[in-house]
Amino acid sequence: MLTINLDTVLWVVNLTREFHAKEEVVLPDDSMEGNDDDWAMQMLADHGSDLTLQELRSGLQGLDRELQAELLALKWIGRGDYGPEEWEDVLREAIDNWSPEVMDRLIATPLIPEYLLEGLDALGIEHEE
Repeated sequence: MLTINLDTVLWVVNLTREFHAKEEVVLPDDSMEGNDDDWAMQMLADHGSDLTLQELRSGLQGLDRELQAELLALKWIGRGDYGPEEWEDVLREAIDNWSPEVMDRLIATPLIPEYLLEGLDALGIEHEE
C-alpha cells in the first residue's frame, strides 16, 4: 500500500514539528476571507535561512514525484478528507494534483505532523514517534 519508507515519513513529522515549534514561525490565518493562494510560499519565504526548513526542503525535493504524492495522500487521509479504503483513488488524485510547490505547501500546513501520523494510523501502519 504505502511505498514511501516509514522512516522518511517520521523524519518529515519530526522536522516539521521542529520547524513549526520555533517561536518566530507564525502560520497565517487560513480562513476563507483574506488569504492569498500562495500563503504557503509567502510564509516559507520569510524563513528561507532557517536550517530546519532548508533540510526539509532538500530532503523532500530529493523524493521522486510518486513518493511526494504519497505524502500528500497520507495528509489527506490523516486530515479526514478521505477514508483509508480510498487509498488508491487518493493516491491517483495526489499524483494528478502534484506540482513543484506541493512539498512547500505540505511543510507550511500547520498540523502536518499530526495529519501524517493520523494517516499512518488510519492505514494501520504501526509507528513510533
